Amino acid sequence: QVQFEESGGGLVQAGGSLTLSCVVSGSMYAFYHMGWYRQAPGHKRELVASMTASGDRNYSDSVWGRFAISREDDKNTVHLLMTALKPEDTAVYFCYVDEARGLDYLVPHWGQGTQVTVSS
Repeated sequence: QVQFEESGGGLVQAGGSLTLSCVVSGSMYAFYHMGWYRQAPGHKRELVASMTASGDRNYSDSVWGRFAISREDDKNTVHLLMTALKPEDTAVYFCYVDEARGLDYLVPHWGQGTQVTVSS
């Protein structure tokens, strides 16, 4: 069973920074994508940032240039550095991985989420 340990969420003023970290355990497979989704009240869950095992990064337009994703595969850990935070970044942030179980066979998993609140 894949388990997640998410940390780093909290309350910060607009313009501030936070770093989210997520340690993933319990999987026997490598992770092709590691990343973060978020969901604000009344909104759908959306992809914030992801990173492939080969180092390709993908960001949503709303966070491009402000957030930076990194991963440490030897520790099954993914980080999200969030800078220049805005009130609209307020959401529950979910760590995400997909297990590479075979050719073109990826199995997604999400953590339980950590709250990020940005005050104006």
